[in-house]
Amino acid sequence: MGPIYTFDDFIDMIRRRAGVIILITLLGCIASVYWALATPHVYQSSEVIQIEQPKIANDLAPSTVEGSSARRLQLIEQQLMARGTLVDIIQRFDLYDDLTALRMSEKVDLLRRSVTITGVAAPREGYADDGTISVMTFTAEMDNPADAQAVAREFADRTRQMSAARRQSQTQETLEFFQRQEQNLIRDISELEAELADYRAENDLSLEGSLEFRRGEISSLNDAILELDREIIATRLARDRVNPDARAATIAREQAELDATLESLTTQRDLLQEQRETLTASLQTSPEVERELARFERRLTQLQDQLEVITARRNEAEVGFSLESDQRGEKLITLEQAELPDYPVSLSRKKRAAVGGMASLALALIVAFLLELRRPVIRSARQMTRETGLIPVVSIPDLSPREKRRTLGKVWQERLKAGKEGRAARMARKQKS
Repeated sequence: MGPIYTFDDFIDMIRRRAGVIILITLLGCIASVYWALATPHVYQSSEVIQIEQPKIANDLAPSTVEGSSARRLQLIEQQLMARGTLVDIIQRFDLYDDLTALRMSEKVDLLRRSVTITGVAAPREGYADDGTISVMTFTAEMDNPADAQAVAREFADRTRQMSAARRQSQTQETLEFFQRQEQNLIRDISELEAELADYRAENDLSLEGSLEFRRGEISSLNDAILELDREIIATRLARDRVNPDARAATIAREQAELDATLESLTTQRDLLQEQRETLTASLQTSPEVERELARFERRLTQLQDQLEVITARRNEAEVGFSLESDQRGEKLITLEQAELPDYPVSLSRKKRAAVGGMASLALALIVAFLLELRRPVIRSARQMTRETGLIPVVSIPDLSPREKRRTLGKVWQERLKAGKEGRAARMARKQKS
């Protein structure tokens, strides 16, 4: 059974619980004033930086810094919010020196919650999102305007420095890596060529491509031997066909010439035959040598191909390093510098006190309503009819004796009456005298 249904019931409740409502409201107003005076003002300062795209198109001079700007800036933000960086900033600007009771870990957490870093994504090109950030805003909220400005600028400056240092360090490490790879490949090629030269010397393969050369020599020797055989046969036939009717001296001279020619051809054939046998014997023992040479050639070809690729990448790394060294790549520029705030962003003390007073009044009304719910009593004929459906014939007031309550109005009236009586008595004494 609830006691409050109409506006009249609400007014009756306020009249009955006026003491509780006034007490709670008064205490709440005092607490609100203390809260408003004890709470410091909060000043806000923001610095905006813009991510400027490279001055030279990426197709013409590609950068070796991989990843989107959003990912790189997120890594930088994590480094900025690390404990070591925050402690350095606190000690540099003497932040929270008035809060001597706070430990350093609490100061670090307080600064971390006082600084916000937000980024605005760049417009998309087509349907692909490349994760590019166009603008970053650093906002600091402190109880001192100078500290808010200094902290916002410090975070923005550190972001610019860390971004430039990170990009230059990445390009330098990339260039040094490819330079080391190129030097290692050149050294490996030199060592392999030296091993190949030693192997050729050990196996009497001083000429480049000696196996193919030997096969070609054998083929040439075969052709030469075949030609000599033809000449020998022709010489023998010519010797057999000497005219027997000629003079003996002529026959002897022709036979001697043919014999000398035949002997010379035979000697040449024997030499060529011996050389062919030597080459053939060397080829019969060279399959293992041929396989080893093929392995050398494959390895040398692989190293040379790798060297070409590494050299091309090293050239690209040099271009990227030059871009970052000359500050022609992506960089962060100040779009809006942090200014000294003129007004606090927090509520004024008057507004805080007013809000606290309104909250105190609301709390007092809630407490009064709860007290009414605690003792739901029918106090009027209207409530009797509404709650029970019975219409009372007569209403008898409470005639039981009770102590008179001295309200503030009665006390004030009694004081006024006593004052008047006192003045009248003094006036009477003066007249008698």
